Amino acid sequence: MEKPSTSPTEQASHWDHLEAMSPDELVRAMARCDQQAQQAVEAIGPLISKAIADTAKRVKTGGRVFYLGAGTSGRLGVVDASEIPPTFGVHDTFIGLIAGGDSAIRQAVEGAEDDPESAEDELKQHNAAPGDVVVGIAASGRTPYVIGALKWAKEEGLLTLGITSNPNSQVALLADIPLVAETGPEFVTGSTRMKAGTAQKLILNQLSTGIMIQCGHVQGNRMVDMALANAKLVDRGTRMVSEALSIPMDRAQQLLTECGSVRNAIDTFGKRD
Repeated sequence: MEKPSTSPTEQASHWDHLEAMSPDELVRAMARCDQQAQQAVEAIGPLISKAIADTAKRVKTGGRVFYLGAGTSGRLGVVDASEIPPTFGVHDTFIGLIAGGDSAIRQAVEGAEDDPESAEDELKQHNAAPGDVVVGIAASGRTPYVIGALKWAKEEGLLTLGITSNPNSQVALLADIPLVAETGPEFVTGSTRMKAGTAQKLILNQLSTGIMIQCGHVQGNRMVDMALANAKLVDRGTRMVSEALSIPMDRAQQLLTECGSVRNAIDTFGKRD
């Protein structure tokens, strides 16, 4: 008989007879679980702070941040990395890698997460070097693809972070900075896209946003380097310029059009003034 998993995320749910619950009962129960995920992330705030500070130092000198994960964990890393260029105007700094390649973003690639060498190969293809940072993401903390990435990165002298919900896992033990959000058993047993996934998303949000702020891509509370890629973002940028400079919207839009970014518009107005 197989020995039960020791990973907290694989333990039996504290809730039972889910199929007998009403929609209202399900929603209230899942909301309580979401609160537990948030509390677990809040509890490791000092470690997230250290991760932000240590990673930002490397990014400021040209370092990159590699997210690696499988399944839900990998998809969350890819999503966070893909949102950096439009939000902060920074390209090729955050790189999301998922076991099985880009096709695994939409459809599971069976067995890909069990290959520890593929992560090493991908990092080498991107010329990962000691000035870079590798962030392994795995709810259980035992995904071979992620473990392979962290082992190689440590051997090569890269800073390593590990995002997991299992404090006794290899990911937690290997990482220079283990970010262990202890979310416990899932609402649906083993479904780590729920509490553990929510915690991962929260940590990634804090990590990347904190790094970008530390690197100067936010002024006040404004995304001054965001890409003006559509009408909504142009409108947002116009409002930012208008509020920052206390000028009418039409004048703000004219400045934004001339200067090409919120940062340049604000800086240019200041020089003219």
